[in-house]
This record gives sequence, C-alpha cells and structure tokens, in this order.
Amino acid sequence: MTIPGDTPSIQELSDIGLFGGLDESTIGEFVQRLPVLRISPGEIVFREGDTGRELFVLLQGEMEVIKHSKTQRESRVAMFGPGDWFGEMSILDIMPRSATVRALAPSRMLKMSAHDLETLYRRDLKAYSILVLNVAREMSRRLRVADGILADVLANLAESYTRR
Repeated sequence: MTIPGDTPSIQELSDIGLFGGLDESTIGEFVQRLPVLRISPGEIVFREGDTGRELFVLLQGEMEVIKHSKTQRESRVAMFGPGDWFGEMSILDIMPRSATVRALAPSRMLKMSAHDLETLYRRDLKAYSILVLNVAREMSRRLRVADGILADVLANLAESYTRR
C-alpha cells in the first residue's frame, strides 16, 4: 500500500545526481512541493503499458525493473537503489510505460510530475535545463550499459553457433 512518507532534506536531494548543479533554493522548492511516497515490498509502482506523466526518485529501498517478452516471459532488466530515478521516459516521449517497476524492499521515493517540470521551466529556465541535462546524462549512461550487454549477448550467440 502506498502511504505518504516523510519529507527529505535539501542535503539528501543535493546528493542525488538528478538534482546535481541545482542551487539550494530550487532544491528547497522540490523538498516543499514534491510528494514523498512509501512503498511496500512487492508493490507495483507502475506497469508496462500504463500511461504515465511522472518520474520517481528513490530515496530509500530497492526496486526492480521487469520487462515482458512477446511471449509474456518476465525478465528483470535492471535494479535501482537509493539515489536512482526511473519513469523519466514517460515525461520525455509521452509514450506508455516501457517496463514494470516493483519494490523489492520497503522504499521511500519522491514523485515528480510533468507539471512539476513545466512549472520549473516557466520559473527558472536555467534550473530546468540543468535537470533535463542530468536526465539525458543518465539515459546516455544506461544506453551504454544496454549496448554493452547486447554486444555480449550477440557475441555469445555467434560463438555458440560457430562451435557446432
């Protein structure tokens, strides 16, 4: 069951990459405005295919990202811990959720909506740009990891066929 959680400190958010480079007053506004949720183990934050317009910043706990194959086989494709964030794709590309996210441990997280980002854009274009750049950097890092995994899988498949 999702229940409201306690408010993070400015320092707690300052230590998270998403908020890197933002000034203390901007982070303070996030602390005051963004809802904090507590999630129980096994609880689904969102499901693959859902519509969504928010991202989540994990303050405490652990989440797993699950993707379904065309045959509906469930595979864990990533795990997130404190300081990680997820769900940003639905804000950037306005497409359905690409995966399911489920809590593995009692978790505490912030919820940031597209409206929160639009408000930041209207109020402080520089802070908005920094935050979006932080999201882009993380997405680039994740893509590099995925590319490495894909290269390894393809190399292993090719090797298994050449051994026959």
